[in-house]
Amino acid sequence: MKPIEVFKALSNESRLEILNWLKDPEQHFTPHEGIDMRKVGVCVSQVTEKLNMTQSTASQYLSILHRAGLIQTERLGKFTYYKRDEDAIREIVEYLKQEI
Repeated sequence: MKPIEVFKALSNESRLEILNWLKDPEQHFTPHEGIDMRKVGVCVSQVTEKLNMTQSTASQYLSILHRAGLIQTERLGKFTYYKRDEDAIREIVEYLKQEI
């Protein structure tokens, strides 16, 4: 984990919102083609619709969160799905408890 990258990723309200939505995807997204959103995640089109932004912006936000290690990706067919990396999030919480 690179704390600076994590904090940069979390410095945007929309990216924070995405992480919040991914915490409980069934509450925030309509299922995509029968995919178990808890196990697999949500696709960029679902995030795009929820954000009411362009797909390129949503993809960029997801990419930043992924590079920071806060979300995981899984490719199924032509779609990439995104879900929270709960272990990484716990790690950053522990980091904050110890360092600040």
